Amino acid sequence: MEKFLGNYAAMVEDIAKSNQYPYSFLTDEWDDIDIWQRLVRGKVFELLSYNPPRTALNPKMLKSFEYNGLQMELISWDQPFGPPTLAYFMKPLGSEKNGQKLPVVVALHDHGDFKYFGKEKITSLPDEPEILLDHKSKYYGGVSWTSRLAEQGYAVIAPDIFLWGSRKMITEEIPVEFTAILSGKEKESRDYIEAYNQFTHDHETIIAKSLFMAGATWPGVMLYEDMRAVDYLLTRDDVDHNRIGCGGLSGGGQQAIFLTGLDSRIKCSVCAGFMTTFAPMVKYNISSHTWMAHVPHLSNIMDLPDLISLSGGNPILVQHDEQDELFSPEGQEESHKKLEKIYKKMEKEEQYSGRFYPGGHQFSVRMQDEALDWFNRWL
Repeated sequence: MEKFLGNYAAMVEDIAKSNQYPYSFLTDEWDDIDIWQRLVRGKVFELLSYNPPRTALNPKMLKSFEYNGLQMELISWDQPFGPPTLAYFMKPLGSEKNGQKLPVVVALHDHGDFKYFGKEKITSLPDEPEILLDHKSKYYGGVSWTSRLAEQGYAVIAPDIFLWGSRKMITEEIPVEFTAILSGKEKESRDYIEAYNQFTHDHETIIAKSLFMAGATWPGVMLYEDMRAVDYLLTRDDVDHNRIGCGGLSGGGQQAIFLTGLDSRIKCSVCAGFMTTFAPMVKYNISSHTWMAHVPHLSNIMDLPDLISLSGGNPILVQHDEQDELFSPEGQEESHKKLEKIYKKMEKEEQYSGRFYPGGHQFSVRMQDEALDWFNRWL
């Protein structure tokens, strides 16, 4: 930030440091969790500013198949705008025979500057293209964590989010001056997918500015769509509606923060590779982050750890990568200490855990193992 803003860097840093976060539960004014939660959630929803027309979910199962010991379903549901959301739902083969309702996890895919695929980035599927396997190798230890979770007895749903996968932009409807990078490339080829990811990277600013000018926010759209995934789960009779968790890496970790803090149906969460306090993020990492992360004026009322704590003390595991290029060690450590204090004040210390792992931005197999342990303990 300092290099770009030059003589204005100190101004922005001072503004960020001056925020008092009056709606943090740590403020002396707050002692009743329920009152604080109801009031502050309302404040955050106002800032998210996304109130689309009421739209029927209209869920459909498009395909059912077995793969690697799992019962897999490709499902869809409608959104107020754009194409339907597609999602993979999975559970262990034969789990329906005993009639037991399964705990279920909403698995939230990463950003990764890779919008061509969404749900596929975290789900094991037949005949995966090499570019997808490369992504999993880089960020997930070469495995699909949703499938690992389902193999251990969970139901899992992995939906696409706004602008990814089935919800991605229809390039044929976009003026050619914006999509020239795709010209001449065979659809679904590696060259096309890489060019599409570059196209979406280059034009994120237009998406964000358009939403802001229209009176909405990107995180508002994101949260709405994630909550629609939970709405879908409530239509099923094979999952336990009182045991719904969520988790994800990076952009999926950001989604977990909002969904955990603002949807009471989420009972347990894992946030991997996306937790910091705001001031160090402004100082060190702002150029590394997507427009998807920005809620105007949120830092006037609360910090990022305060947002996830709006769960009211539900079990939360936050996983930090010590050499994460997207977050400073200072911001990660500050967020960990703040969440410890919040959970202590709530008298729920055991229900928060912050853990640090060597290495860069990733959801490694070791991290996945500890996330599974966390879901086993609390969900």
